[in-house]
Amino acid sequence: MSRVFFAQPLETVATYWRIMRRDGVALGFTSHNRDLMFAGIRHLAAPGMVPSSIRRSADLSSELVEMEGILSHCAITPADLRMGRYDGAVIEVGVVDWESLEHSALFAGEVASVSENGESFEASLQSAKTLFERDLVPRTSPTCRARFCDRDCGLSLARFTHLVRMATINSETGSITCTGLPAGEMIVGGRLRWIDGPQAGVTMRIMAASGSELTLDRDLVAGLAAGDRAEVIESCDHTIATCAARFGNAANFRGEPFMPGNDLLTRYGTGGA
Repeated sequence: MSRVFFAQPLETVATYWRIMRRDGVALGFTSHNRDLMFAGIRHLAAPGMVPSSIRRSADLSSELVEMEGILSHCAITPADLRMGRYDGAVIEVGVVDWESLEHSALFAGEVASVSENGESFEASLQSAKTLFERDLVPRTSPTCRARFCDRDCGLSLARFTHLVRMATINSETGSITCTGLPAGEMIVGGRLRWIDGPQAGVTMRIMAASGSELTLDRDLVAGLAAGDRAEVIESCDHTIATCAARFGNAANFRGEPFMPGNDLLTRYGTGGA
């Protein structure tokens, strides 16, 4: 039988906060004044953590939780937050008995957004109930609904991934030059994922490409050096023309490119010859 917390007037209970980032890093924190080790993770003492109220309901409405203070812990650096290392991280919030280490999760979800407020950061969390808000039946669309190289698309991601090396960096314009790049029109809108350097594991979107120069959507940090490796993943504009001509994958196109638009309802009939 599971523990019933707060059944007594006074209990040895603290809040814990667990983060599982997409790059495999797991961090744990607790509002207790000393570190606690349970569930295979050492939860670092973070007495300054300020959790908001957590409301659990039986309906399917999404639940949002905000927490602040924990983001000022030395284990979570502003650089990592700005680089997006915590975007989409899995979050678990719960209570733990600091003597017996019995614990119970109260909230589970993902980081919805991280905002900077002066010298502090705040994280908004969304619960797993947001999955119920997704459309079960795909809506018609003239463009492809599949993500490039996902299961519905059917193409191999490895086939359109290129290993490149950075040659030069311009931190002021957020651009770099690389060797081994494919043609620019194939990668604009695609992704670059760093393998080496201080931003290893960080994925950036390619906003523009001209020859060997790339403009990225995130700031570049100090420490990047010539020769650092990255993976460049090609892009797709999700049109039937590109799918057929460039990829030869029209059979897997997930859209309705030839469906008449709404303007068909406003046309007037004309007499035939």
